[in-house]
Amino acid sequence: MAGNDKKADLAGPGISTYEEIEKILPNDYRALLPPLKRMEALFVVKNYIEENLCKELNLKMVQVPLIVSKESGVNDYLDRDGSRTPIEFQCGLGLEKRIEAQVVQAATKWKRMALKQFECEVGQGICTDMRAVRKDYFLDHDHSSYVDQWDWERVITADQRNLEFLKDIVRKIWKVIRGAGIYAREHFPELDSDKYPDFPEELKFFHAEEILEMYPDLSRKQRETKIIQEFPAIFIIGIGWVLKDGYPHEMRAADYDDWATPTITINGQTMYGLNGDILVWNPVTRRRHELTSMGIRVTKETLKQQLEITDQLDFLELPYHQAILNDQIPLSIGGGIGQSRTYMYLLRTAHIGEVSVTVWPRALKEICAKKNIQVLE
Repeated sequence: MAGNDKKADLAGPGISTYEEIEKILPNDYRALLPPLKRMEALFVVKNYIEENLCKELNLKMVQVPLIVSKESGVNDYLDRDGSRTPIEFQCGLGLEKRIEAQVVQAATKWKRMALKQFECEVGQGICTDMRAVRKDYFLDHDHSSYVDQWDWERVITADQRNLEFLKDIVRKIWKVIRGAGIYAREHFPELDSDKYPDFPEELKFFHAEEILEMYPDLSRKQRETKIIQEFPAIFIIGIGWVLKDGYPHEMRAADYDDWATPTITINGQTMYGLNGDILVWNPVTRRRHELTSMGIRVTKETLKQQLEITDQLDFLELPYHQAILNDQIPLSIGGGIGQSRTYMYLLRTAHIGEVSVTVWPRALKEICAKKNIQVLE
C-alpha cells in the first residue's frame, strides 16, 4: 500500500463519504427492539455496566465537568496534530475578565487530576457518566458529534506499570461488557436472535507491531478488519509509537497514555506502549467496532519524551502538565468506554443514532430511512 494511504488512515475517524456509508450499511436490517423498548434495554445495560465496572475495578461514580477552563490544559485534543479543536466560549457575566471556557471532548486528563481531588488511595478510582461534543468528526454509522463515555481512572503504583497489569484490567472490563450483553438478552429475549452469534467469551491480545507483521501492506483499519474477522474480540497494545513501517498504528495524544515505554521483545524486536483499544467484530454492520481506548498514564519522564516526539513541549507550562512534572497527582491507569458504541454492539443496532439522540445530516437520514434504520433526533 502507498505510504500516503497509510498516513491518511492514522487519524480522522469516520468513513468520509455518504456514498460509501450507503454501501456499507446492511440492506437486510430489522431492529430487534422498537425504539422505546430499546431505551428500556439501554438503561438496563447502563446500570449493569456502571455497577459492575465499579465493583471489578474498585471505582466510585463521581460527577464530571461538561466545560473546563482553556488555561487548565485538561481538555482532550484526541490526537497529536491538534486538528480536532474543542468548542470555546466565554462565561461569567459581570466579571472584569470573563472565563475562557471549552466544552470537553473527553475527560481523560481531568480524571487524573480528580483522583487527588477525591483523595483516592492506591487501588481506588473513579468512574464518570461523561458527556462531550466533538464537532470535527465525520458523522457516519458509529461516529457522532455527541459523545457519551464511561470515563474511569484508578490510582496505581510504579510496580503496576507493566503489560500484565494492563491485561488484567482489560480482561475485567471485557467481563463486564460481555456480562451486560448476556444480562440484556435474559431480560429482553428478542435480543437472543439466531441471526447473530454469541458475544465472544475470550478477548485476544495483539501488539500493533504483531498485526503489522501479519498484514504489512494494509492500512491500519484494513489490518484491524482482517484480524477481527478471525478473532472477534481483541485488544491492540501499543497505539501511538511509530511502528516498523514508519507510521504509528494510529495517532494518539502525547500527554495521557504512555505509548513510549518499551514493554516486550519478540524475535529481537522491541515493542512499545502501555496502552491500547478493545475492538470487536460487529455482526450487524459486519465491520470493526471500537469500544474503548485505555492505558497506563504517562510519568513525568514519558510525558516529556512524548511531547518532544510530537513537538509539543510548550504544553509543559500548563497546569495539568505541571502537576505531573511536580508529582502532584498520582500514577494512574484509565480509559473511556464509549456508551453508545457499547449499546450499539450489545443491543444489535446498525447505527449509533438508534441508541443516541443527536443531530444528523439530511443525506445520512435519507440513507438510513431507505435501509429501515430509524435514527433518533
